[in-house]
Amino acid sequence: MTDEDSKITELDPSKLGTKDYWENAYKLELNNYTDHGDVGEVWFGEDAGQRMVNWLSEHPEYVQPSDPILDNGTGNGVLCMDMEQEGFTDITGIDYCQEAIDLAEKIKEEAESQVKFQVGNILDKESSFFKSKFKVVTDKGTYDAISLSETAKVDKVTYIENTHYVLEKDGLFMITSCNWTEQELVTMFSTHFKHLETIPTPSFTFGGKKGNSVTTVVFNKIDL
Repeated sequence: MTDEDSKITELDPSKLGTKDYWENAYKLELNNYTDHGDVGEVWFGEDAGQRMVNWLSEHPEYVQPSDPILDNGTGNGVLCMDMEQEGFTDITGIDYCQEAIDLAEKIKEEAESQVKFQVGNILDKESSFFKSKFKVVTDKGTYDAISLSETAKVDKVTYIENTHYVLEKDGLFMITSCNWTEQELVTMFSTHFKHLETIPTPSFTFGGKKGNSVTTVVFNKIDL
């Protein structure tokens, strides 16, 4: 372990790192959507997802509209449908909760979307989406949730390895996190990815120190 790696401190486990929590949360959101059309919580706010979509659309040198994109931990699928509205045509959203996929499918139907949704777990290579390769993998909050599980230390390594595996050569990985700083993300993913760019996010100043509530980082897959 390098001095840089030793600075990474594991987070305390939380209910946010359990599948039961997310199944119950999306069951409630599915009922709410059925009752009154509420799509549910948009993690980190709508601006966070839009920054990701804007970056992809503004960098045709890295990604074309027809390139396959995987949204990992898609939840209600809104990020996928935002990418579709921007002109991307081959988008797959996965989530390990059936309830989340059911919600995404309902929203998709109402929006007349062509996004593909399926149950899948980035930690489980038996998931069917591993049969495909993607030019881009996006993550808005999934790595954060994994980082809060009882088995986070092992799961984070598996996450990084499997994300690398499912990407095409020179593929892009884009992550938005509220639990980890830019430097921490760059350090943790450096075994399999090269830091390409950090997307500017709103900053705040408190007690004379400047910081960000969320961090969005873009990585390139590296050959191993």
